[in-house]
Amino acid sequence: MPFLGQDWRSPGQSWVKTEEGWKKTTTDDKNNNVSVQSFCKEAEEEESFNKENLLLSFSYDMAAKKRKKDLMNNNTKVPYFHREKWIYVHKGSTKERHGYCTLGEAFNRLDFCSAIKDTRRFNYVVRLLELIAKSQLPSLSGVAQKNYMNILERVVQKVLDDQQNVRPIKELLQTLYVSLCGLVQDMGKSVLVGNINIWVHRMENILQWQQQLDNIQINRPTNTGMTLTDLPASLQLNIMHSLSDGRDLVSLGQVCPELGTLTEDRLLWKKLCQYHFTDRQIRKRLLVSDKGHLEWKKMYFKLSRCYPHREQYSDTLHFCTHCHILFWKDINHPCTANNPESCTMSLSPQDFINLFKF
Repeated sequence: MPFLGQDWRSPGQSWVKTEEGWKKTTTDDKNNNVSVQSFCKEAEEEESFNKENLLLSFSYDMAAKKRKKDLMNNNTKVPYFHREKWIYVHKGSTKERHGYCTLGEAFNRLDFCSAIKDTRRFNYVVRLLELIAKSQLPSLSGVAQKNYMNILERVVQKVLDDQQNVRPIKELLQTLYVSLCGLVQDMGKSVLVGNINIWVHRMENILQWQQQLDNIQINRPTNTGMTLTDLPASLQLNIMHSLSDGRDLVSLGQVCPELGTLTEDRLLWKKLCQYHFTDRQIRKRLLVSDKGHLEWKKMYFKLSRCYPHREQYSDTLHFCTHCHILFWKDINHPCTANNPESCTMSLSPQDFINLFKF
């Protein structure tokens, strides 16, 4: 049996097993082998270290370039969203379902991208975006916040293309900008998700959109047919009665002196006051002229500063209290109730937000 340790009969030698068998090696040979092995190992470690540094520096460069590109071009795309016609709103965990539906989840899953293309739903979506901008933006997830900005960009682009609904979009952008000015200052408190530079860039986009809306010029129609001023005064007055915003009446009265005279009709402003405000609210803000007549126009704008206007939309979101399903008005859902109409309620934009306050 070979002696595995250092041979006491020949100091400085040891037995080493090789392919040819056991051989004696001196201490110098062993030190040379150890030095060669250590040198090779150091060389391999250095080469591996250099490769790792090269890969890390390459990945850092790629990440930095991507962040710069996303920041400058705002090309951060939102992941796939479920554009569902209806969603189930669950407020707690059950044996069948775990978790609950949040405002951000509903905002992502419902098809709002197609809703802004529908004239009946456009004002509803704009009002919903405005309410979220006022108080609910920090409650959205990072994906929902990014989706919010993408939908807002589509809304602005639609207004620029159609040259319609300019004023409500200006008000929406102003509300959002004021809210972001306060939220960006509290970035360390986790009120907004993402890098502060991304939100600063989004605020710059809002200012740019506001500038584009200010520079918009309504193109006059090319046809030479009959216009509003060519109609009889009675028809013009009937058309004015269909307007629900007093600011539209003021703008219409600035077109020509004839329309300006019609827009001062007391009955016109009286119906506006009675449409938007209750009798109790009107009695608290009575204004009487020197001749003893009620100043309905002045009362309207005074009431508008004190109370919210009545909201009316062509199409709204509906909620089934039996199935707990949220859906658009003209889209049916698989209701299991005997009388689906009795358990279906229309939701205003504020009711939609309140639905997710647990």
